[in-house]
Amino acid sequence: MTRRPAAGLVAAWVRRRTGGDDSGKVTAFVTVLMVALLGVAGLVLDGGLALAAKVQALDVAQAAARAGAQQLDLVQYRTTNIAVLDPARAAGAARAWLTAAGAEGDATATTTTVTVTVRRTSNTQLLQLVGVEQLHVSATATATAVQGVTAPNP
Repeated sequence: MTRRPAAGLVAAWVRRRTGGDDSGKVTAFVTVLMVALLGVAGLVLDGGLALAAKVQALDVAQAAARAGAQQLDLVQYRTTNIAVLDPARAAGAARAWLTAAGAEGDATATTTTVTVTVRRTSNTQLLQLVGVEQLHVSATATATAVQGVTAPNP
């Protein structure tokens, strides 16, 4: 009959055969893996929130630009039958739209176009853990005053 060695002797034999103690190696691997997964999750979540903020900023910019593009120089239009913007009124109408929407941005206008830029800040959720507290996004839209629309733009 063969006697089985004590559990302590088996553990010592295994340590001697494998080159030493491996306790703690898995803990370091799991720690690094969890930090990497948390970083990727932060990029996905906070990147998605920043993208949503950019889409909302673009919506506001487009609406403000359209509001500005409706400010025609009526004297010019009635005398020459050509749609020309009043730049001061167009930019003012676009800025008023931004104020009413509670958005931060700027508007410029020429006699043919109104350009609106909206800036937004998206607060991060997970990226705060690595020191990124906010992501800044902006969107720009341009509207053109046209006369006699008969077809969609190409």
